[in-house]
Amino acid sequence: MNVLVVGSGGREHALCWALKASPLVGKLICAPGNAGIADIALCRPVSVTDNAAMLQLCRDEHIDFVVVGPEVPLVNGMVDVLEAAGFACFGPNAAAARLEGSKGFMKDLCAKYDIPTAFYGRFTDLAAAEAYIRQHGAPIVVKADGLAAGKGVVVAMTLDEALAAARALFTEAGPNTGAEAVIEEYLDGEEVSFFALVDGKHALPLASAQDHKRVGDGDTGPNTGGMGAYSPAPALTPALQEDVMRRIVQPTVAAMAAEGAPFKGVLFAGLMLTKDGPKLLEYNTRFGDPECQTLMLRLKSDLLPALMASRDGQLKDFDLRWHEDAALCVVMAGRGYPGEPAKGGVIEGLQEAAAQPGAAVFHAGTKLRADGAVIADGGRVLGICARGPDIATAQARAYAAVQKVRWADGFCRSDIGWRAVKHRN
Repeated sequence: MNVLVVGSGGREHALCWALKASPLVGKLICAPGNAGIADIALCRPVSVTDNAAMLQLCRDEHIDFVVVGPEVPLVNGMVDVLEAAGFACFGPNAAAARLEGSKGFMKDLCAKYDIPTAFYGRFTDLAAAEAYIRQHGAPIVVKADGLAAGKGVVVAMTLDEALAAARALFTEAGPNTGAEAVIEEYLDGEEVSFFALVDGKHALPLASAQDHKRVGDGDTGPNTGGMGAYSPAPALTPALQEDVMRRIVQPTVAAMAAEGAPFKGVLFAGLMLTKDGPKLLEYNTRFGDPECQTLMLRLKSDLLPALMASRDGQLKDFDLRWHEDAALCVVMAGRGYPGEPAKGGVIEGLQEAAAQPGAAVFHAGTKLRADGAVIADGGRVLGICARGPDIATAQARAYAAVQKVRWADGFCRSDIGWRAVKHRN
C-alpha cells in the first residue's frame, strides 16, 4: 500500500517510524515532513493547511491510505475533502474534530450527556467573563475556545491573574485563539492522558501517558506544546482506566453518534484524577505530541491495520499488543521557546544519541541544509526517547542519549518523568 502521513512534527516522525515497520506498507510519503522523516519516507513540500494541494498529492502518488497527524488539517476538513474524492483516511472529519476545535462544543456535549468534567461558562463578551470570574473566584481556568497549539489555557491561581487572562484573550486574540472564552472550575488532582482508537461506534483502549507542559524544571514557567512525556502513567491504574472507558470515552463515542457526527480516529482524553474520580479536562482528536512518540515505542502490533480498522468501523473485535516496558521522551527546544526560538543552528551527534541502549530520536522542527547538515527550524526541535523495563530506566537512557546531542542553541528540562519516579518510590 502507498501510505501518506500528513504533518511535520515529532508525532508524524513516530507514526512514520511505526508504519515503516509494517509489511503492508509499500511507498511511504510524508507531507511536508522534516529532516529526520526524510531518512525513512519520501517528503513532499505540501502544506498541512492546503487541502487542494494535498488532494492532488494523493492523486499524483496513487495513495491508498492517509494518516492525518495534526489538529489543524482535521479541524479544517482535510479528511472530508480526501474522503469525498475516494481516498481512505485515518482521522475525524470536521464535524467530529469539533471535540478539539471548540472547547465550548466539547463542554456542552459533556453537560448534555452527563460526562464528568469541570463546571464552566462560555463567553463572547469580556464584561460577562469578568463578572463570572469575580463571582467564582480563584483558582479558576481560562481557556480560548479554539485551537491554540497547546498554549490557550491559563490556570489562574489569583483573581488578578484570571482577569488579566480574560482581558488578554479578548483584546489580544490572535487568528488561532478566537474571541470566545471557556471559563471553568479549577480541578485539583493529578493530570494524565489517555488514548483510545474509535471507529464511530466502538472504542479500543490504547495506553496512558503523562506529559510535562511547563517549560521549566519542576513544572514551572509558561505552558508549551509539551516538553516531554512518558507512558504508561502509574497514576492511571487498571481500575481507573476501566472507569475512564465506562464513564468518559464510551459515552462520548455514543454522544457523537447521537449528535450526527460519529467520531473516527484517536480520542486523546486529558484527564484530572480528582478525589471524586477521573474528570475530563479536554479532548484532542489526534495523537499527542510528544505522547505519540512514547506510545509508538511501546506498541508491538502492526500500526496500519489498527488505523484502517478505525476508519472502516472494524474495531469491535480488534486487539493490540504492547511492550511491558515504559517509554520516555525528552523534548529539546530552541533557546527562547515558547517565545521566538533560535533557528538555524547546526545539530550534531544525532546518530550517537540514537545508538544509545533503548534510544530513538524523533525530529520535529528540523530541516536539511544544502550541505547535508541538520539545522534547527522550529520551537520544539527533537524528541530524544528511550524504552526501559521501568520509568526510571527509560529516563536514565533518554538523558544519556540527550548528552550525545551537540546543539549550542538547544535546551531541555532535566526532570521529565519525575512524577512516575516519585510514584515508584
